[in-house]
Amino acid sequence: MNKDINSALRDALVLIAITLVSGLLLGLVNMLTEEPIRAQKEAAVTESCKAVFPSEEGFAQVASFELTGYVPTEMLSADLSKEGVTVGNVYNAIAADGSVVGYAIEVTSAEGYGGDIKLMCGITTEGILRGVSILEISETAGLGMRAGDVLVPQIHNLDAGHITFTKTGKTSPDEIDAISGATITTTAFVNCVNAALDVSDEIIPAEGGAA
Repeated sequence: MNKDINSALRDALVLIAITLVSGLLLGLVNMLTEEPIRAQKEAAVTESCKAVFPSEEGFAQVASFELTGYVPTEMLSADLSKEGVTVGNVYNAIAADGSVVGYAIEVTSAEGYGGDIKLMCGITTEGILRGVSILEISETAGLGMRAGDVLVPQIHNLDAGHITFTKTGKTSPDEIDAISGATITTTAFVNCVNAALDVSDEIIPAEGGAA
């Protein structure tokens, strides 16, 4: 009986020791990888912001803002439910003199043909669409996947408070040409851009162009 008890205690101590060592090793791995992962995420954010504000010196996340007509889901996020668009993080685009010259705004539409379409939209403090970068897309090859070639170039330095798309050739500055055969993708893209414009309209008066 004592032999069985001693054996059971020994096995329990071995398991405890293994658990402690495993926990220590896991903690060490987390400690060693935490900083590289954080740096990688920061680099990814900077890269996406640079895609829409290539000449700016730096970017800083906007701490807080309120969006009229949006339903808050979490800090710095909101749903534009009627169009299925989620607004993500917003970053100040900062010039060399420290002034805020615009905003890089993450927006995601769940209404793409193949799934989510996530964009980074750059909008100046004057409300001009500096540019758009596609962060995530999984549309049909040869159709919706042409968004980067067909839609993105049309957004460069576009001065419009709201954009629409046309299938018959644009006739006004606030129109863009749709992707032929990809109306769903084009609609999701336009909804994302318009949501970003809505966000900039809310932020610009509140921020007053200051960091």
